[in-house]
Amino acid sequence: MISVRFDKGTLLVEGVEPTEIPLGFRWDERVGAARAMALEYRELVQGLHDSGVPYQDDVQDYLRFDVLEHHTDREPRDYQLAALEHWTRAGRRGQVILPTGSGKTYVAELCIADTRRATLVVAPTIDLVNQWQVVLEKAFDCEIGMLGGGQHELRPITVSTYDSAYLHMERYGNRFGLVIFDEVHHLPSGAWSQIAEMCVAAFRLGLSATPERPDDAHLALEWLVGPVVYRRGIREFAGEVLAEYDTIRVEVSLTEEEAEAYETARKTYLSFLGAKRIRVGGPGGWQRFLRTAARSKDGRAALRAHRESRRVIHEARGKLEAVEDILARHRDNRVLLFTNDNRTVYRISREFLVPCITHETPAAERREILAGFSEGRWKVVVTSKVLNEGVDMPEADVGVVLSGSGTVREHVQRLGRILRPGQDKRALLYELVTMDTVEEKTSERRRDHDAYR
Repeated sequence: MISVRFDKGTLLVEGVEPTEIPLGFRWDERVGAARAMALEYRELVQGLHDSGVPYQDDVQDYLRFDVLEHHTDREPRDYQLAALEHWTRAGRRGQVILPTGSGKTYVAELCIADTRRATLVVAPTIDLVNQWQVVLEKAFDCEIGMLGGGQHELRPITVSTYDSAYLHMERYGNRFGLVIFDEVHHLPSGAWSQIAEMCVAAFRLGLSATPERPDDAHLALEWLVGPVVYRRGIREFAGEVLAEYDTIRVEVSLTEEEAEAYETARKTYLSFLGAKRIRVGGPGGWQRFLRTAARSKDGRAALRAHRESRRVIHEARGKLEAVEDILARHRDNRVLLFTNDNRTVYRISREFLVPCITHETPAAERREILAGFSEGRWKVVVTSKVLNEGVDMPEADVGVVLSGSGTVREHVQRLGRILRPGQDKRALLYELVTMDTVEEKTSERRRDHDAYR
């Protein structure tokens, strides 16, 4: 008889001849069996069942709940029920795309309760993992396991960082029937896609507000998780599920000294690109520049010049003056200041005497700052990128983007940080743009989204 078992993140099909291996499998001479990624489990079992071939399944090692009570005093909104329905109709496999603050976590609760299988929730940061643990403990009145942040405890419902899931999936890939990827756009990054490949879970849910990636790696999500089964945008929810909001583009100018430093640095950088015929805007262009720059004195000078031009833009005096004006105008609001780099974060923190959060901030200090912001002890927090996604900050109602990448996702994520609903709340996002620099084009690229039209 054919037998199927889980082996270190893969499936082994034994009892078949090399000429009869299932689709998607390869013959492994070392063990005399057919082998494939664990991701193929659903298709394999469905194919064996449809063909009527008898087989022994030794793969699944996870709990099926007879009853999984969902403890909640919330009534699901129509769109949350619609998301559940579309996901269920798609075979409980696919992506749900909803704006930050619209209740993606609650949709996940509904999916867990509906599926009644041991569940793994994977999130990109330990802060998000901690949030998931608290939410799920309350929702299902049970102890929630955790992988990451020094914790290693498996339970029928477990939360994990992407890093920890990657490290342990070859051991635990058959322990869950449902896997949920929060901020699913991270999944195709590097080796993290192997989390999905080494997991047998037939049921999969991906959650994101902005799944598209500039490198098009998001296209792999249909294979790893499933297609987009339900999608709603920020504009559809503004004034109802999310706060009403406005966006304001503030144009600032460089001083004569700053402009001279910027032009000198750009000339050095662009001359090198021209001489080496490198187009950094194309696929792999930036990596090619870094490799080429490392080989010569002129190349290293070009890299320093690029960094200097960015420093001038990020630390422009006009931006700091604009921040001073905005903070004075919104002294009664709770304001988040976003930058692209830690150096500017620390400078603003010193100049305006406000707390800052970067990836270097210890976890305990970060929690204290966020608690102080929530309680009103701090009116302003400045950060680089660590608050772009995931952290729940319903009290924020003004955001200021001093600098950032050109990606639409980052800009929409930052907008989402201030859109949690509140009584009579109207959020405001300022974008500071240094004129006559590359930042003008960066601004145009990152505003290419319905949320800004």
